[in-house]
Amino acid sequence: MSIKNIRLEVMQAIEPKVEGFMDSFLIPTEKIWQPTDFLPDSQSEDFYAQIEQIRGEAKELGYDFWVTLVADTITEEALPTYESWLMDVEGIDQHSGKENGWSKWVRAWTAEENRHGDVLNKYLYLSGRVNMREVEISTQHLISDGFDIGTDRDPYKNFVYTTFQELATNISHKRVGMMAKKKSNGLLAKMCNIISGDEMRHHLAYREFVKTILEQDPNGMVLAFADMMKRKIVMPAHFLRESGGSIGTAFEQFSNCAQRLGVYTAQDYIEILKKLNEYWAIGHLRGLSDQAEKARDYLMKLPDRLQRISERMQFSPDQHKFKWVEANGML
Repeated sequence: MSIKNIRLEVMQAIEPKVEGFMDSFLIPTEKIWQPTDFLPDSQSEDFYAQIEQIRGEAKELGYDFWVTLVADTITEEALPTYESWLMDVEGIDQHSGKENGWSKWVRAWTAEENRHGDVLNKYLYLSGRVNMREVEISTQHLISDGFDIGTDRDPYKNFVYTTFQELATNISHKRVGMMAKKKSNGLLAKMCNIISGDEMRHHLAYREFVKTILEQDPNGMVLAFADMMKRKIVMPAHFLRESGGSIGTAFEQFSNCAQRLGVYTAQDYIEILKKLNEYWAIGHLRGLSDQAEKARDYLMKLPDRLQRISERMQFSPDQHKFKWVEANGML
């Protein structure tokens, strides 16, 4: 049987469990928070006073902070790309005429994620600290350019990617929230913290998907995990660009900014890998094929190797002048 057919059989075997995953890791629409819970009420008599408070608090946040928040927002706003990509994964069937558990998950996950870009976009607009037209251009580019994360239609690789990436975004949003709180920006801190909580729930779900697949096909899953780590887990915003720029030109500058700010660092990447190796008990897997054994050994040695590399890495202290954020008046 081909690798593709094995993966499809495993996805079909796990599908009955997806309803339970949704109950455990997603929140019903009527109960979950909505962007308007955190934004000024446009029907309230003190609407303008609330906006003035947002604009006043926003002045306390520095240049690197705004660049990072803008890039995080653009990444969240590019959600249509992520849904169309996941819907095309083997085993996620939206065309058979029957209700497919996996496609239900993707739609429900997308619906939760959609709120993140919505609330952050509105906050940026109200803050008066960024050039929203430039932000919108970058968002449109990121959606229209698409992205290639090296997973093809392989569900194993895609679930490794989403497990890793959801935890990375959890870390980033949580730290941005902490920085906002230190500058007495309680509203933005609450937004970032609750988004971070959503990302953690999603991470736990995808982490469980991988664990369940490991029970069904340990050889295939370990090989897929190792392949993704050899390629490196690239960010969804890997193709990020500003107006007039070419694909991906803004991403490295944004990464340097996030690294300087300490929002998401090379060390975080290593720590995520360690946590996944531990949770999935990669080092304790037995009865693997020779090829999977080599992949398992690679995964167990990789954190130390990445640690040595990270200690030699250097990031430019120079601030790139993004079109999204005016440097004048920024800290």
